[in-house]
Amino acid sequence: MDYRDEAPEILRDFLQYHEVVKGHSQATIDEYYLDLRTFFRFLKLRRGLVPKETEFSEIPIGDVDLGMLAAVTKSEVYDFLSFLSRDRVRQQRSREAEYGLSAVSRARKLATLKSLYQYLTVKTGKLEKNPLEGFDTPKTRRSLPKYLTLEESLSLLRSVGGRNKERDRCILTIFLNCGLRISELTGLNLSDVTGDQLRVLGKGGKERVVFLNDSTREAIDTYLALRPKETATPALFLSERGDRIARSTVHRLVKVHLGEAGLSQEGFSSHKLRHTAATLMLHNGVDVRTLQELLGHEHLNTTEIYTHVESTDLRQAADASPLSSFRPEEEEEEG
Repeated sequence: MDYRDEAPEILRDFLQYHEVVKGHSQATIDEYYLDLRTFFRFLKLRRGLVPKETEFSEIPIGDVDLGMLAAVTKSEVYDFLSFLSRDRVRQQRSREAEYGLSAVSRARKLATLKSLYQYLTVKTGKLEKNPLEGFDTPKTRRSLPKYLTLEESLSLLRSVGGRNKERDRCILTIFLNCGLRISELTGLNLSDVTGDQLRVLGKGGKERVVFLNDSTREAIDTYLALRPKETATPALFLSERGDRIARSTVHRLVKVHLGEAGLSQEGFSSHKLRHTAATLMLHNGVDVRTLQELLGHEHLNTTEIYTHVESTDLRQAADASPLSSFRPEEEEEEG
């Protein structure tokens, strides 16, 4: 996706700032662009700048300028959020369209819009007033991460078969032992593996070093012994065509092997394997700040969600209550 083909100048400047100065990934830039394009299209439709019968996806945004954004009101933003929650097409897996985005999706779009106005007021001074100052973010429910147990993880690794079993087992082993994101795994190059260390390029172009335990190092060595040597790509993991493995391929192979392990109905995915790595480490004594560094989280509160999964301390606290041994039937017998 190239936002330069359609985006107005003011949006191009904002996106280039995040790309060049903030160092955000192309995927993040694309999300920002799509979020703001949706808002601009809604704004033009609401203000009657295009005929009401115009298809939403056909509304051009090339004429959006600073004056239009300066005139945005809180009322328009509330209407936009209402549009997202009721009328915005979410997905079309069947012939019937489904409407209404989740609170998480609405919150993300609002965050993008807030970032734009922060850029226009604080970073560049193009606007004096921020119409979104003090604007409340939609309340979202924070669910606990879903993860495999130790026994399920072992079952998954033992069940790997097929002609690419060494590659696939290596991928699963890295997910379960190192907690990488799928983008980080597919972006790995041969040169990123050095002894017992793995250099990982994370979000925002931030590098970190992940240490490899014996199991992971052996899985990598086993795969590398069979990896085609005569290939131009520096990628660590190759597709059957000999080029860098795609995210869709990794998603698919994870799903296949989960099915072979009898776990396909549990709602697991490649990202759930990252959750598994984090949770198992926490269960086995890794402190939350070390886990933050390993996972490449910028903020500690992102990592702290995994602390809610650990139930041992909560169980001990419940047992420590002086009322934990109360038995009403015993009281009645004594009476």
